[in-house]
Amino acid sequence: MLTIILIAFFSLIGLLILHEFSHFFVAKKCGVVVEEFGVGYPPKIWGKKIRGTVYSLNLLPFGAFVKIPPESLKSKPIWQRFLIISAGIISFWVFCFVILSIVFMMGALVQISDEDVGFENPQIQIVAIASGSPAEQAGLEVGDIIEATIKDPTGKFAKVVEVQQYIEQSKGGEVRLLIKRGADSLAIIVKPRVSPPEGEGALGVALARVAIKKYTLPQALFRALTQTIQLTIAIIIGLGQAIYNLFAGKPTGVEMVGPIGIMNIFAQTGSLGVSYFLQTIAIISLNLAIFNALPLPVSDGGKILFLAFEKIRKKPLNEEIEEKINKVFFALLLVLMVWVTIKDIVKLF
Repeated sequence: MLTIILIAFFSLIGLLILHEFSHFFVAKKCGVVVEEFGVGYPPKIWGKKIRGTVYSLNLLPFGAFVKIPPESLKSKPIWQRFLIISAGIISFWVFCFVILSIVFMMGALVQISDEDVGFENPQIQIVAIASGSPAEQAGLEVGDIIEATIKDPTGKFAKVVEVQQYIEQSKGGEVRLLIKRGADSLAIIVKPRVSPPEGEGALGVALARVAIKKYTLPQALFRALTQTIQLTIAIIIGLGQAIYNLFAGKPTGVEMVGPIGIMNIFAQTGSLGVSYFLQTIAIISLNLAIFNALPLPVSDGGKILFLAFEKIRKKPLNEEIEEKINKVFFALLLVLMVWVTIKDIVKLF
């Protein structure tokens, strides 16, 4: 578990470093003076000046930073400043695409029907669990693989219908299952309901037959691109629905998580295997891209919004006003992050 958390931590930090490096790279290409590119935050451990830029390694490992003199950036045309700012947003999308491409080439878990043949080692996976159901009470989790029965561990389930028939035959008694959860094998006993609520089933689980499928490089690139687009659209729609529900006084259906919550997600998915772990990184990268694109003063999207005002007004926004707006929103963001972090900690215990 500690190894997974450490890998997750440095993966998240890697995303933030990539984001800042994108700003740095495009700024350099546009001829902007970059005083320093630092990994981590001060105090400084090491630094070396190369071609006018100090490259530093710092003590606090919470991301990276690019130090650009304001006058150097503002001396460039708006379109170049737009490229420099938007590079950070684009980098998150590119990283998501690259990670998903790797996942598809390594072999991605795909859902297949009971009739599909030619797949190596198909498995039955739990993809949803109803709240308050026997499955939830017994400790089953989404992502668990139902391998066999405790009574016959060698007779592995190969089709969803086989599991369903076993459960149906065991109504009123007990279902004794061998479960694979990541690298762990568990024996779990569940009591199926004789008269379950409509649409839930005796155990209260949704099952899928899954198998690993590897793709060629062109296929992997195409599938990664389409999935990145589909996930982006889904996240934007979900965010829009959450905002609508918020103003309508309805439950948003969205739960905010901070760094601790993200580490917990990494720990859970990491135990399921490399493919799940990499997909989690890709999805988090995509969420960071969309959040960073929002027109909030503390984000790259907010900076782009200021550029739009400058383009319309034919002159930049007053520096003092811009600084005050940024300070107010930064303070609000800090308060929000503290609240979310406390909530994540309470949830862990």
